[in-house]
Amino acid sequence: MKTKKLVVLGGGESGVGAAILAKEKGMEVFLSDMGKIAPRYATMLDEAGVEWEDGQHSETKILDADEVVKSPGIPPTAPLMQKIASKNIPVISEIELAGRYTDAKMVCITGSNGKTTTTMLTYHILKDAGVNVGLAGNVGKSLALQVAHEQHDVYVVELSSFQLENMYNFKANIAVMMNITPDHLDRYDYEMQNYVNAKFRILQNLTSQDAFIFWQNDPIIEAQLRQIETQAQMYPFAETQEENTQAYIDAEDNMIINTSTTSLNMPRADLALNGLHNLYNSMAAGLSACLLDVKKDDIRRALSNFEGVEHRLEYVATVDGVRYINDSKATNVNSCWYALESMPQNTILILGGKDKGNDYSEIEALVEKKVKAIVCMGKDNTKLLDFFGGKVAHISDTHSIEDAVKECARLAQAGDTVLLSPCCASFDLFKSYEDRGEQFKTIVKSMSNNK
Repeated sequence: MKTKKLVVLGGGESGVGAAILAKEKGMEVFLSDMGKIAPRYATMLDEAGVEWEDGQHSETKILDADEVVKSPGIPPTAPLMQKIASKNIPVISEIELAGRYTDAKMVCITGSNGKTTTTMLTYHILKDAGVNVGLAGNVGKSLALQVAHEQHDVYVVELSSFQLENMYNFKANIAVMMNITPDHLDRYDYEMQNYVNAKFRILQNLTSQDAFIFWQNDPIIEAQLRQIETQAQMYPFAETQEENTQAYIDAEDNMIINTSTTSLNMPRADLALNGLHNLYNSMAAGLSACLLDVKKDDIRRALSNFEGVEHRLEYVATVDGVRYINDSKATNVNSCWYALESMPQNTILILGGKDKGNDYSEIEALVEKKVKAIVCMGKDNTKLLDFFGGKVAHISDTHSIEDAVKECARLAQAGDTVLLSPCCASFDLFKSYEDRGEQFKTIVKSMSNNK
């Protein structure tokens, strides 16, 4: 029997994991990355006996593949992907590959916002309860690498629309969709429906034994569910009880979660995470845990002691009576909306970065209600300045994180809050949203230390 030739495009966490799993399954593997592969990944590939290259794509070798595993960040419109398509070579994701080699239960979480916190919270509940659980997808280690080396009973997997694009036979046991708001529209020809369709691929292959957890009041999810069919059991959550709601807040301010086998009651005040968006995250994670038969006391304990996600509404320091909050993970407008919803009045908001086709009208009312000043931070702030000019008492134009923080400190008075919640991708000035958040924290903490 002919040995299968697998080409992996991208030498990051997911690509290296896919290459190692494929090699262990007896395939002929070649990994290619146009960028520089990090030394630790190069070592992992060498130790696994995987042939690889960086700084180029050897097209002859790539186009000889029987199948290609593509990094989520490579768009299907890339010239090399077009050549692969013209030769009818199947293209899959690392998640799709990993799913072929495990019978573990999959809790798969997507959404425009809240998916990382919900993923981490779900993982925390399961791990705290003693479940043999792995964390994968956009967070944690490569799913493929864990399937190759660790073999967990359950995986909690955060899935972006990019990852869902190249998943076909993979299936979730529990699919979670937090919300859908405009994001990455530059990837989807500025057609919202294309983005929605990518997100809803999380429902493909679900059976009547599987569950779909979703925000009941999301108009886009509601509209899409009227257009499609799914056999999955439905578990909607909402702030207040409506028809069929499985998780909600009752009149006594308790979080109620109901499934066919569990009824959980927990005071909202006991939840570790504050804010409406975090209430939804807690509901989704709690529902997932109940469906996996985790004991109610274990769920309550984990929901009350979770420490949150770095770069998501992360308190940094108080300097001269001014609170500084790092929400660098807010890379789209809706994520910033949730951050502002939980902020007090007299907030100074740092916005800016790589605009992905943003519509800022979504946060306009909250800005007018809670924001005393906006500090723009990006290479080109024209769109922000044009939209918010005249809508706040003060708006500033800066082009570095250092100048932005300095301007916030100048504008702030004791009792104010400075919120970094940029609405935009980070790639104009930073390597990633993590890099942006780390630089912000470093500058703020240096200000605190100099006092």
